[in-house]
Amino acid sequence: MAKREGWLGRLGNRLNRMEARLNERRAEVEAEASGDLPGCGGPGRAPAGRAASAGAAVSGASSASGTATAVAAPPVAVPVAPAPHLAAPAAPTRPDPASVVPWGMRVAAEASWRLLLLAGMLWVLMKVISEVRLVVLAFAAAMLVTAMLQPFVVRLRRLGLPRGLATAVTAILGFVVIGLVGWFVVWQVMENLDDLSDRVRDGINELKLWALDSPFHVTEKQINDIAKNLSETIGTNTEQITSAGLQGVTVLVEVLTGILLAMFSTLFLLYDGKRIWTWALGLVPAAARAGVAGAGPRAWRTLTAYVRGTVIVALIDAIFIGLGIYFLDVPMAVPLAVFIFLFAFIPLVGAVVSGALAVVVALVTQGVFTALMVLLVVLAVQQIEGHVLQPFILGRAVRVHPLAVVLSVAAGGMIAGIGGAVVAVPLVAVTNTVVGYLKAYSRDQHHLGAGMIGPAPHGSTALGAVPDRENTTP
Repeated sequence: MAKREGWLGRLGNRLNRMEARLNERRAEVEAEASGDLPGCGGPGRAPAGRAASAGAAVSGASSASGTATAVAAPPVAVPVAPAPHLAAPAAPTRPDPASVVPWGMRVAAEASWRLLLLAGMLWVLMKVISEVRLVVLAFAAAMLVTAMLQPFVVRLRRLGLPRGLATAVTAILGFVVIGLVGWFVVWQVMENLDDLSDRVRDGINELKLWALDSPFHVTEKQINDIAKNLSETIGTNTEQITSAGLQGVTVLVEVLTGILLAMFSTLFLLYDGKRIWTWALGLVPAAARAGVAGAGPRAWRTLTAYVRGTVIVALIDAIFIGLGIYFLDVPMAVPLAVFIFLFAFIPLVGAVVSGALAVVVALVTQGVFTALMVLLVVLAVQQIEGHVLQPFILGRAVRVHPLAVVLSVAAGGMIAGIGGAVVAVPLVAVTNTVVGYLKAYSRDQHHLGAGMIGPAPHGSTALGAVPDRENTTP
């Protein structure tokens, strides 16, 4: 009986040890699943195997000290403390992509897409202007004529005339003067056309004789070949010349339409210019309205100064060059002077073209010596104009760099022909005035504490404008 009890006690101890090992293994598996290291516990935690052995020893002692008649108790599972959860190592946080990109690259990227947007808008604007070029040029011409005639309206108003009467008198007198100038030019050309053709024929013969006696070794056969090729070219291109004539009729109709549009636009701008400006100013957003309201009058003063100064300079050029041509006995001196006056509205390029026209007429009618004298007169007057008249009359209000003048005239001529070349320089002068004023206005507002005009910085470039909250003290 005692042997049976001892065998049962040993069997119970073995079962308890097996259960303890199973519990220990289960704890290790759970620890591995949760990311903890197996077998490492805190200072107050005993390993599962040691706890199981202690439980087995206690159970064996109790069974050995039991009575002979007592039956061994079923094996009791010893509770094992669960392994504490160890926090997994935190994943490294990635910085904001915008903060990693260098500041210069961020600024370049945001400036690039804005420039692309502006380029697209300008392209669309140019396409629209090219489609309605006649209307745009007519309105631009009306603005130039209005800038020239408005001082007369102001003076008539000061004399006591009503606004409508002052506008009507100024507009009628202005249109009559412009019409008389155009009629006088056409009349002089038609009046001197026969004489000019005879003189051109004589001049060509003189040039032929001069070329034969020149050191260039030109033969009469070469000159005759050139004349024959020229006549053949004209004969073979008769269809193109005829189509060009038909296109000339279309151009004439467009010019007449543009003149009528310009006349009506000038009349309404002289009469109701302030109300039109007020209406246009209402279309501007409220945040930028104050700046635009200040830039508008300055732009108009710049345009008025440009037109007034250009008229005075062109008149002086036409008078002095016309007198020089007249005293050199060049035919059509007065029409050439009028052409010089009109072409003076195209800075730099117009003076060259009108002077070259006068020199060519002198060359084919009076010979080489007279042409050289006309060239000297033209160069002298243009030098006085460029270094004395323009700085004194135009002043700093419409000062534009010569490179900007050349580029703007070239761009205007490519976009809209002669009309675009005439409008290009005043447009650049007005734009320069507006941009300069808006920059000064924005700077003054910033110094006065009004803050930045427009929305606050945003996007990736706004990172540098946000203060660091960790380094700021309350």
